[in-house]
Amino acid sequence: MRITTAAILVSAAVASAQNSGTGNGEKLIQANDCTSCHATDRQVVGPAYRDMAKRYAGQGDAISKLATKIRDGGNGMTAHPDLSEAQRQQMAAWILAQKAATGAPVAAPTKLYAYKLKDGATVQLDFPVFVQGSGQKVTKEVFHGYQMYNSYCYRCHGTDANGSQLGPDLRHSLAAGMKWQEFLSVAMTGRKDKAMPSWGGFLSEDDVVHVYRYVKGRSLELVPSGRPPSEQD
Repeated sequence: MRITTAAILVSAAVASAQNSGTGNGEKLIQANDCTSCHATDRQVVGPAYRDMAKRYAGQGDAISKLATKIRDGGNGMTAHPDLSEAQRQQMAAWILAQKAATGAPVAAPTKLYAYKLKDGATVQLDFPVFVQGSGQKVTKEVFHGYQMYNSYCYRCHGTDANGSQLGPDLRHSLAAGMKWQEFLSVAMTGRKDKAMPSWGGFLSEDDVVHVYRYVKGRSLELVPSGRPPSEQD
């Protein structure tokens, strides 16, 4: 197998940056808002770190390019001008060191939960709304989504996800086919043209996914308005 000069250069650059501060890149990524939009082995809002490493593989100036991207942001990515160049390079080096896993991962089958709606129809969801065997008590994830929604989202989208004049009715958005990935992307990156703020770095991926589950339950009229009974009661 032929090894290019560029590949040697980027490998040496990554090794040098890593040796200058072992673990600093990962610590900096964890300390900033990166994990709100990225994960090592899967896409969240932005690409996986392993996919970034693959994209930049073989480029001699990979660290410099990625460090510049971290600084300037763009295309939905938040800029990080307050970080030093050395910090950005350590973060870039850690990202570039993430290698693709050997062999394709085997996805576990998705468990579905069936619920009967008020109109008699049955819907299947890939998450539980209620705790099994507890009647209408929502899961702790759905209840957490209720808490987060009515702490932050209600100001524009209405109390109990009922909609308002400031923001769209999210129940209608989900009923129209918005999936959790799109919901997560909009929440994390925002929409400046519609005065939607970015919650990346403030809310975690789990926070937003739980909000989605709560709103989904509201859109199907499974979760009542007000404080829903929960397994924590």
